[in-house]
Amino acid sequence: MQACEGYVENGQFYPTSTLLQLPGRLRAILTILDEPEKKVSTTDCTEWLSEFHSLVVESSNEELNIENFPRTKFNRKPIQFEGELS
Repeated sequence: MQACEGYVENGQFYPTSTLLQLPGRLRAILTILDEPEKKVSTTDCTEWLSEFHSLVVESSNEELNIENFPRTKFNRKPIQFEGELS
C-alpha cells in the first residue's frame, strides 16, 4: 500500500511527489479533502535558506576535538574481510 499527497484540479489528480512505479493496473482509493492546496511561498524558502546560511557561517570557525565524538561500543567483534573474492 502506498499513500501519496497531491491536489485535484479540473478532475485531474496531480501528485506532489514521485509515485512508486508498480507494474500493471492496481486498485486505488482517492480521498478528497475539503481544504485548499498548501502553497509554499518562495519567501519562506528564502528565509529558511538565509537562516541556514548564517548558521553555517557562524559555525565555520568552530574547532572540533576527537573528544567531541566518542566511540560507540557495538559489543561484537569486527568483521574481518580476508582472502580473495571469486
